[in-house]
Amino acid sequence: MSIPKELRYSREHEWVKIEDGKVRVGITDFAQSELGDIVFVELPEVGDEVIAGEAFGSVESVKTVSELYAPVSGTVLEVNEELEDNPEYVNDSPYDKAWMIVIEPSDLSEADDLLSAEAYEEMIKED
Repeated sequence: MSIPKELRYSREHEWVKIEDGKVRVGITDFAQSELGDIVFVELPEVGDEVIAGEAFGSVESVKTVSELYAPVSGTVLEVNEELEDNPEYVNDSPYDKAWMIVIEPSDLSEADDLLSAEAYEEMIKED
């Protein structure tokens, strides 16, 4: 299982990459492996507002539907539209091809509450 050290993580299993003050979000390798084969991804529209800790979309697998939670509040700048036709990217490439949204954060300091790779790894070991 891959947990890239340069990323931050939410307790809800989203990964976060901060790039030039913007926040790129996807789900972790651990999350996709727990969900199984992803068959559908529902994401917000560009321009939508998201609130830290609240659902912004969902992923559907052959086993279940799971909510996606915003790690920070702000405005959606980009949506990975490729996931609409290729939801399997979430299983194949959770940290590269399967990024989900990019957020213009209203308060980037909210990202300070996210977990380091080490802390995330400890959290999933305890589950």
